[in-house]
Amino acid sequence: MRAASKPSLVTLGDFFHLAVRRFRAARLAYGHGTTNAVDEAAFMMLEGLRLPIHTIDPWLDLRPTPAERARLLTLIDARISLRMPAPYLLGAAYMQGVRFRIDRRALIPRSFIGDLLAQSALPVADPRRVRRVLDLCTGSGCLAILAALAFPRARIDAVDLSPGALALARRNVADHRLADRIALHRGDLFQPIGGERYDLIISNPPYVDAGGMAKLPPEYRHEPRLALAAGSDGLDLVRRILDQAKRHLTGNGGLVCEIGRGREPLERAYPRRPFVWLDTELSHGEVFWIARSDL
Repeated sequence: MRAASKPSLVTLGDFFHLAVRRFRAARLAYGHGTTNAVDEAAFMMLEGLRLPIHTIDPWLDLRPTPAERARLLTLIDARISLRMPAPYLLGAAYMQGVRFRIDRRALIPRSFIGDLLAQSALPVADPRRVRRVLDLCTGSGCLAILAALAFPRARIDAVDLSPGALALARRNVADHRLADRIALHRGDLFQPIGGERYDLIISNPPYVDAGGMAKLPPEYRHEPRLALAAGSDGLDLVRRILDQAKRHLTGNGGLVCEIGRGREPLERAYPRRPFVWLDTELSHGEVFWIARSDL
């Protein structure tokens, strides 16, 4: 807080450059919407002042008020001292430009499935015929909401085991005015939806293996363990999803699932399953598609 009185901290650019320097010196871990100190600092400065987050350049000469300067310094200090992910400090995260409320009740929104939905890159035969979507392990509801935007004729069921995550998801669904199309259910995977069938099932389930959990950086330890840990090989939930998905898919339906670094153990466990790997600009072999006919 003493730095607030320094005349060098006048513009938003001054605070931005301070944050970059301090983040780099602190060797923070990223991955909750940004991948480096520059992007992290830009996000925190812009969202901290509720400015558009697309680029910081137009705002570098902005002169924050004394209260705003104090807020920015508090955010910078907290990011370093607590090693808290920036979205938890700010209460917001973005996927594909869509803003979501977030807090420690749910995993911070991030999924390559979001990229695939936004780019219409899923191998569905006819997106206009996708009328029912199931989102397993919905967390904050981010993928259910992106699915509703990608398939405007579809109704979505979203399931999670955590009552806290579902309460947060309910707020996000309301913020995006999608309560008439997205139904939230509490329960274990397919249990709450009975015998319903869907044209598309999407899931970003817990998939961190035991070795990965033991090595998590401090930032990731602030997230719910329930949303991360998935047994010795990271496939505890994925196996259950694969074993039950067929009975919940329509004839031409398919499953899209994110599994992180679990491709090799998955292919060893299911050597005869013809998984189709859906890569994005930033991912390779982390999301698979499998049609109902191949389950």
